[in-house]
Amino acid sequence: MNRRDLLISLAGLGIACPPPAGAQQKAMPVVGWLSSTSPGPFAYQVAAFLQELSETGYVEGENVAIEYRWAEFRYDRLPALAADLVGRKVDVIEASSGDAALAAKSATSTIPIVSFFGGDPVATGLVASLARPGDNLTGVSILFIELTPKLLELLSELVPQARVIVLLANPNLASTEAMIRDAQEAARAKGVQLHILKASTESEIDAAFASLVQLGAGGLLVGTDPFFLSRREQLVALASRHAVPAIYNVREYAEAGGLISYGPSITAAFRLLGTYAGRILKGAKPADLPVEQPTKVELVINLKTAKALGLTVPPLLLARADEVIE
Repeated sequence: MNRRDLLISLAGLGIACPPPAGAQQKAMPVVGWLSSTSPGPFAYQVAAFLQELSETGYVEGENVAIEYRWAEFRYDRLPALAADLVGRKVDVIEASSGDAALAAKSATSTIPIVSFFGGDPVATGLVASLARPGDNLTGVSILFIELTPKLLELLSELVPQARVIVLLANPNLASTEAMIRDAQEAARAKGVQLHILKASTESEIDAAFASLVQLGAGGLLVGTDPFFLSRREQLVALASRHAVPAIYNVREYAEAGGLISYGPSITAAFRLLGTYAGRILKGAKPADLPVEQPTKVELVINLKTAKALGLTVPPLLLARADEVIE
């Protein structure tokens, strides 16, 4: 019996044949994780991504490898980290912010990229449109800045006696000026004084709270910023120490003891990125996967913190909450 007949016979019996000599088995696919942040405070985002990636059939360490690159908030490192992932010929790049997405897209026009955008990716030129992103990049877009007036409105509803409110903002973010403008317009409409305090380091956050006390602030709006999110324990502790009611843009603050949060779920966004990465590994093209925008916004109130501050949460506000932490 010649080799061809033997292979046909074995195939008919369901017996696998070893590959011919010199043939190579397909290497395990690799996902490159590119983030402007640091691993510790954002481990939950990685976990959400990996959970949904596994639902598509890819489990880290079993049939997919993850190469992690963290810029530790040194945004100037992102281009080199992106170039490193491209040089390693990863199969997909997960870019965890708009800055990371820009670095990844500048580094490659061929490797698929799935990204979390904390803003409008069309306005920044990352994609052609939400429905048909084009090129090699897609992901999830959350318009945090546009929610700033609603955050100030909710804070005023919770502490209507507050005539002075402080907005804490990071001057290093490109979106900060737009956030400040939106907050100032909302404050004028509400008839409250708004003071802007800026911080981009741990010590500057401490200094901002000292200034907040001197201003006699009756409320604090913590601006959208990945660095602030990484320092959520510090921010929540300072708000408690200085007895200032504070509102935040994502639930992770309320879970850490913050008073109230209002915004879309970041965890849900990273789950979708895991799904998209899995689909791309199976052959889907980023250009055919629309950029998604969350339709649900969560209101989370920490009643334990409200009681510690001596605040009575208005019943109507409590009734609108998606979750009450007691």
